[in-house]
Amino acid sequence: MNKTTMKEFKFHLIAIFILIFSLFLMLGATKNDSLIVDEIPHIGAGYSYLVKQDYRLNPEHPPLIKDLAAIPLLFLKLNFTEKSNAWIEKINGQWDFGREFIYASGNDADKITFWARLLPTLLTIIFGWLIYKWTSKNFGYYSGLLSLFFFAFSPTLLAHGKFVTTDVGAAFGFFIATVAFISFVKNPTIKSSVLAGFVFGVAQMLKFSTFLLVPLFIFLILVWLLINWHKSFNNLVEKEAKVNKKQFIALSFFLFFIGYFLILTVYLFHTWHYPIEKQIADIQYNLAGFSIKKMTNFVVWVSSKPILRAYGQYLHGLFMTFQRATGGNTTYFLGEVSNKGWHYYFPIVYLIKEPLTIHILTLIILIILIITKLKNYFSLKNIKKFIKNHFSEFTMLSAIAIYWISAIMSNLNIGVRHILPTFPFLYILISSQIVVLLNKIKGKKWLFQVGCALLLLLIIWQIISVVKTYPYFLAYFNELAGGPNKGYKYVVDSNLDWGQDLKRLAQFVEKNNIDKIYLDYFGWADPYYYLKNKYVPFSAGQPLPKEGWIAISATYYQNSLKTPDKAYRLILPEGSEITKIGYSIFIYHLP
Repeated sequence: MNKTTMKEFKFHLIAIFILIFSLFLMLGATKNDSLIVDEIPHIGAGYSYLVKQDYRLNPEHPPLIKDLAAIPLLFLKLNFTEKSNAWIEKINGQWDFGREFIYASGNDADKITFWARLLPTLLTIIFGWLIYKWTSKNFGYYSGLLSLFFFAFSPTLLAHGKFVTTDVGAAFGFFIATVAFISFVKNPTIKSSVLAGFVFGVAQMLKFSTFLLVPLFIFLILVWLLINWHKSFNNLVEKEAKVNKKQFIALSFFLFFIGYFLILTVYLFHTWHYPIEKQIADIQYNLAGFSIKKMTNFVVWVSSKPILRAYGQYLHGLFMTFQRATGGNTTYFLGEVSNKGWHYYFPIVYLIKEPLTIHILTLIILIILIITKLKNYFSLKNIKKFIKNHFSEFTMLSAIAIYWISAIMSNLNIGVRHILPTFPFLYILISSQIVVLLNKIKGKKWLFQVGCALLLLLIIWQIISVVKTYPYFLAYFNELAGGPNKGYKYVVDSNLDWGQDLKRLAQFVEKNNIDKIYLDYFGWADPYYYLKNKYVPFSAGQPLPKEGWIAISATYYQNSLKTPDKAYRLILPEGSEITKIGYSIFIYHLP
């Protein structure tokens, strides 16, 4: 083994160690997590897709993550509640069906939870490895390891990477589609077009927000054409792909064709036994509030055609997503409860939910780049030169910009998870620039040593900050926000409280020999399943019991502010709880 191979092997070993450590953190954390809100419909729907080839449940999300979660469940011999009213009569009865399937059909809910989460968790680890490999190839192994560290020790990824939800899947799809597209642009051949198109299609079936890849790719194609318009089109980076402008445009269209053909084939499987009449009725009901009636009518028309109905179901879900993004969701943010949305929501949530190491390094990079580089890019000539020589960086910056703009303009403000697809690009850009800066000062020994020591301290700080939150990664808030114990003051819902602590509440009840507990639980896991007859439903506005134990989910505690005269804090003042379960359920004892 030569020196180069040995060096690569050492980097690979470090990367594998980081990923294994991250895997154990996720598996350990999931042990006592109850199913979170969105997992209930996702798991039930995914299982129904594979055993029934019927897409009546959860159409507002594409199928692949749900399919992945359901694969291990096929080997558990589960009872399928096909005679349930939620399956037969209700339109999109995903919530009731999921709860019945998991908790009320004689199935083992904890076994379902573990096996359903297994493949999404492994997908997160594969995702980390791909980030490491691609970054190492394009920016060097030190950048690869650093970007992998930020990924593997991101509290948001540690929290959501183990759940049966579409958020990490969206980030995975957005990343692999974007890097495949970069490869295609640098080397436009039929092979690279097919590969990029296939990955683009996969991304579209992980979460509907990846539809943003369409305007992103069109924008990048136009930019690439413009900066090369007056030149021969052979000046590509990696290989000599002898194509002219018309051939490049044709290959770009072919990329989209491959992606949407893949969508057709996958959705055909999922709608094979979905009755056309049922599909049309579901679409008409679910899209009744969609603002563009002609588009609803078009989806209905497409769904009436035997083959095209697969596209009808895809458009059904896509338009439901658009509908929800504009309609918003009632949530608590900085003392206010509303469904109007806040344009400053995501910047603030990103600021308090990501480790301060990321923010400090970002600030250092921006300051240095502004001082040393920005003045060089005021001319159109230099901008074109930058895009041509740094197309990967330009693509990542464009991806971040289009995703953030979309998120900020949306009225749907329920979690930092919705901007997860931008995280890998941020990590890669930060890592690559930090390594570039360190290499530039390498000749100044003392300055280089100070830079390396500062980076090492920030890495150690992030490790301590994140690991000490174990196993409550969903509730992570950085030191700027006061840590996880203060997080509920800023935001709730999937930033803090997504129903994950119901099992821990049951353990608390058992440990303290509690006979009865009043509970207002934000989640779709079944309290009766874990608490049995000790559970007494409770909600804001009800009179307090004269004595006994009360448990209130943080989301409901804060959302009760929407009705000030019934707000929980009037009868259970802030800070009067005797403990918190996983930071998300407040426990009170009367008198």
